[in-house]
Amino acid sequence: MTKIDEIVDESIRVRHYLHRHPELSDQEFETTKFVTEKLTEFGYRITTPKTLNTGVIAEIGQGSPVVALRSDIDALPIQEDTGLEYSSINNGVMHACGHDFHIASLLGAAKLLSQNDINGTLRLIFQPAEETHVGAEEVVESGATNGIDAIIGFHNKPDLKTGEIGILPGGLMAAVDQFKVTFNGIGTHAAMPELGKDPIVALSSTITALQTIVSRNIFSHSSAVVSITHIEGGNTWNVLPEQSFFEGTVRTFDEKVRAEIKERFYEVVNYQSRSFGLSATINWITGPDVVDNNVKLTKIVEDETSKFAQVVHPTPSSAGEDFAYFSQRIPSVFVFVGSDGNSDWHHSDLILNDDSLKYGIEWYYRIGLRLLNSL
Repeated sequence: MTKIDEIVDESIRVRHYLHRHPELSDQEFETTKFVTEKLTEFGYRITTPKTLNTGVIAEIGQGSPVVALRSDIDALPIQEDTGLEYSSINNGVMHACGHDFHIASLLGAAKLLSQNDINGTLRLIFQPAEETHVGAEEVVESGATNGIDAIIGFHNKPDLKTGEIGILPGGLMAAVDQFKVTFNGIGTHAAMPELGKDPIVALSSTITALQTIVSRNIFSHSSAVVSITHIEGGNTWNVLPEQSFFEGTVRTFDEKVRAEIKERFYEVVNYQSRSFGLSATINWITGPDVVDNNVKLTKIVEDETSKFAQVVHPTPSSAGEDFAYFSQRIPSVFVFVGSDGNSDWHHSDLILNDDSLKYGIEWYYRIGLRLLNSL
């Protein structure tokens, strides 16, 4: 059995442990402790800033260049329904996005890297709170990314097979915006709607009108999504309420398209609400930008990856990733590692193939060393 095989076996056990003990965003205290102990055992310097309540920053080597390897560590508020022997023991919390796969891969690579002479510095970032899109920004604000020359990361991709790695220069994952719209009307008896201002009808009409933003305003070859995902209004069958609201998300790959959608969104909501004689409040939350892969670094990464895995060129994903906070500031590459899953991200029955861990470990290991020697 080779060293990589031994590390894969160990990493599978690590992943199963982490899968059984998932923690929500910014609450990853036991995960932080576990990762810190492992990295200390491997001989890494723990440099986690005190301002980070969770997450781990660690280094090995000295001097320049500085290459960072990033994994996210949080789980989702989902009740697991896989039937696995290592199913979550934390009720209502599950690694339904495979971040346990990411942690185990980076820890496996960390052990391999600790057995090498490092020409420069490798900085490992085990980042909290990716699912709430605040963790990468917390890491940046802590100063943990200062001095980094390049940063890499990956997300497992259940619809890619074991041994496949998806690489694409430029935009790989979409920019994310979030919104909540509240309609303020006048409540009344359902039998006498003329005495009130109905926020339910206003909400319904506005949702329909918002679907024209992409279909009638955005160039057909541009990728954009406007999705309403949550609606609430009223408490009973015979009363028109005073308020209703909906919330959802916008996904884009171009800043001009992103700005245009926001502008049209405000116009549609405000004019629709006025037409029904009531007011609307818009809470717009700007999320991560596009995950934008550096073209020069992507060529290097693809060349090295092709030596041990099958490189595929995936369709950009409309899912978001707060790795974008890094990629907008530091030359970076983010890829998809095939995890050969039975369903997709954020599904309660998601099961990933442990055999795919080998490629996650080897990708971190080989790309980390290659970039140190290329920068």
